[in-house]
Amino acid sequence: MEKKKTKKVDRKDEIIRLKNVAKWYKAGDEIVKAVDGIDIVIHKGEFVAIVGPSGSGKSTAMNMVGALDIATKGDIFLDGINIEKLHESDLAQIRGRKIGFVFQTFNLIPTLTALENVMLPMVFQRVPYEDRVERAKELLGKVDLSHRLTHLPNMLSGGERQRVAVARALANNPEVILADEPTGNLDTKRGEEVAQMFNKLSDEGKTIILVTHDMYVAKHADKIYKLKDGKFVR
Repeated sequence: MEKKKTKKVDRKDEIIRLKNVAKWYKAGDEIVKAVDGIDIVIHKGEFVAIVGPSGSGKSTAMNMVGALDIATKGDIFLDGINIEKLHESDLAQIRGRKIGFVFQTFNLIPTLTALENVMLPMVFQRVPYEDRVERAKELLGKVDLSHRLTHLPNMLSGGERQRVAVARALANNPEVILADEPTGNLDTKRGEEVAQMFNKLSDEGKTIILVTHDMYVAKHADKIYKLKDGKFVR
């Protein structure tokens, strides 16, 4: 683990804890240990980067933290709740309220405008239409895209699409933002802009978990954890 900078964080105020978490897959007669017993504690407001080469288990670990996948063994606590013990309906509610996702490929709906893409997560939380519009406009302004409200994704640059994706991740005001290679499809300048955006969100109190193979981007984080062969290494 490498420390980037010191941030005032209440050590009692943890939001995520992984205890001996593993994810194993069966491939023919072999067992593939994508994640092989990891422990980590993340506190509210921290910006944490998980780095490692392709196949090291980074995305698998993030998917389990985000309740997108179930661990083979171990416990994952989110805000004190062991999400490994919850039913899928409860997991879906947690994903919708507590976690925002940002992906390398943006995952925007191509037939929806920037405004409509940001409004979409709020539909599932039954936010009234007028409130959805107001919140989406506010968030797109926050990422400097007030002039792109009615643009479809194919009318936006890669950097703009990723900023829409960040705004969408913030739609339901989640406590945690999970970002999986969010700068992977961006040039250096646009990648730097997105990384700085995560710094700002962390300073505002959001907990950021960034998965990346790019050490230049990772150095924006408060802490860097390195994964190799499914385990954290120093």
